[in-house]
Amino acid sequence: MVSVNELSGIFDKVPSAYDKMRPCYPNELYRKIFDYIDVTENSRVVEVGSGTGKAARPLLDKGCKLTAVEYGENLSALLREKYKGYSNLNVVTGKFEDIAFEENAYDLVFSATAFHWIPEEKGYSKVFSMLRSGGAFARFANRPFPCRDDEGLAREIDDIYSEYYYKYYDKKHDAPSVFSEEQASDIAAVAGRYGFTDIRYHLFSRERIFSAEEYIGLLGTYSDHIAIEKSIREKFFSKIKAAIERHGGSITIYDTLDLELARKP
Repeated sequence: MVSVNELSGIFDKVPSAYDKMRPCYPNELYRKIFDYIDVTENSRVVEVGSGTGKAARPLLDKGCKLTAVEYGENLSALLREKYKGYSNLNVVTGKFEDIAFEENAYDLVFSATAFHWIPEEKGYSKVFSMLRSGGAFARFANRPFPCRDDEGLAREIDDIYSEYYYKYYDKKHDAPSVFSEEQASDIAAVAGRYGFTDIRYHLFSRERIFSAEEYIGLLGTYSDHIAIEKSIREKFFSKIKAAIERHGGSITIYDTLDLELARKP
């Protein structure tokens, strides 16, 4: 079985595909962050798990001094190249848990679909120590739910996952479900256990449509899918592609995005 540490490093094998296929985040989400914490040219900001910078541009455009922490060397290189025109970006390659940061020095720490890779106590305690009084932590993520309104395709893909994904990992088959407000509330509440106050959460939604080929490209950026042995993975992806083509040639993903905000007193 592949460990969590191994899975977290797999993204670095497919940096270009990751940058092409993974979505950015909606403007409404950033508005909520900027309403919560004023970000200016004088702000010091850290992003945890930057990947190729899918979440970075709105912060960079504020002119703040942004330190982007990324574990993967290839992802870091792509991130530096992508934003080479921004003098306010500093990319640090390494694990967030292992990097030394000043205490009580940062205005905002944020993490986009990445903070779940970090052990809870280490992550929250470290963020709390880094933030100045009044500083904010913003944790957000994209929660995709494919073919919600196409029962036939959903059933067929579900069967394919049972045959390949769940059998490979010897896991119980969990049916897909819409990410709920209760789940967002539970995640937001975690910050309270580590001294944060003024805790809030917000939900957003959107739809994305993919051709069969594009959807396979997206699946090829998911760490637990990449980690499946190649011959099995190829059959797995081929079956999914064929199922989509039988059902009209496209698949719709219904995204729920959750944002959790918390402040250091």
